[in-house]
Amino acid sequence: MIQVAIVGASGYTGVELLRLLINHPQVEITCVTSRQNAGSPISSVFPSLLGRSDLVFDPVDVELIASRAKVIFTALPHKAAMAVVPDLLKAGCKVVDLSADYRLKDAAVYEQWYQPHTSVDLLAEAAYGLPELYREQIQEARLVANPGCYPTSVALGLAPLVQGGLIDLSSLIIDSKSGTSGAGRSAKVGSLYCEVNEGFKAYGVASHRHTPEIEQTLGQLSGKPVSISFTPHLLPVNRGILSTCYATLTDKHATGELIELYQQHYRNEPFVRVHPEGELPNVAYVRGSNYCNIGLVSDSRTGRVIVVSVIDNLLKGAASQAVQNMNLMLGLEEGCGLQDLPLFP
Repeated sequence: MIQVAIVGASGYTGVELLRLLINHPQVEITCVTSRQNAGSPISSVFPSLLGRSDLVFDPVDVELIASRAKVIFTALPHKAAMAVVPDLLKAGCKVVDLSADYRLKDAAVYEQWYQPHTSVDLLAEAAYGLPELYREQIQEARLVANPGCYPTSVALGLAPLVQGGLIDLSSLIIDSKSGTSGAGRSAKVGSLYCEVNEGFKAYGVASHRHTPEIEQTLGQLSGKPVSISFTPHLLPVNRGILSTCYATLTDKHATGELIELYQQHYRNEPFVRVHPEGELPNVAYVRGSNYCNIGLVSDSRTGRVIVVSVIDNLLKGAASQAVQNMNLMLGLEEGCGLQDLPLFP
């Protein structure tokens, strides 16, 4: 069994990593850390795991972590991850980092949107962990930067059009909606039930930190600079992301023609499902799974294409994609431990 550790396992992403890895047939969780819950059984923090594990939270101690595991998932806040990742790599560990600290290749861009970067030398080395687009790099990596949730939904939704040169890259508008779990588990007024229930709001308009990550990926796929207008919204649901992407086509293409393009593009990707013409995805169709569902409509009246992409923000947008990356890094079957179908209803 492959020994793995989760650093920062007390949030929603942490519990999803625990759930997936407890059931993974090839790995054993040997260390979980939490600063605020050190010394407590994980089942006392996550009663859903009662009877499935006797693990106890440890403090964040790099030497301890590296002595117990060779594959590390860092589910820490931005900036906190870069404080431990370099030492974990020096100790010979492979790392899947779920923060934003190693996603952006340009340190100046990271510092513009986040904070000063103290581990710049690892930015070039880190593989961007979107398997459907960067599989070969992930397989060879010792450090994988797990993508953000919004960027995952957008990149998979637009990749066939961008790589095919079928859309005007200067006209991209991304309208995304996320469930409240995307805001994390810590107490915030804006995440309280009475603040969210029966409401719907935009946030981070023209300023959300996932903007440069989306632009970087689309730029790499096209070989050209890309600027987008990106507006996320908060949905009064627990989990799920729905991204609606608007782009101007460079030539006329019918809906059926574009759907066929998508089906061909993703024909060997078991976790991307393309809806037939006349159907569009719903966040309920992917809840609790590693799937990304995509549907689209070509609007002949305006010359635009509208692509709708949905994922579970805690899974394909975080934890299950991290496990998918681990499988690739270790030479395991890519879908190992990830075969659960979505929960419905």
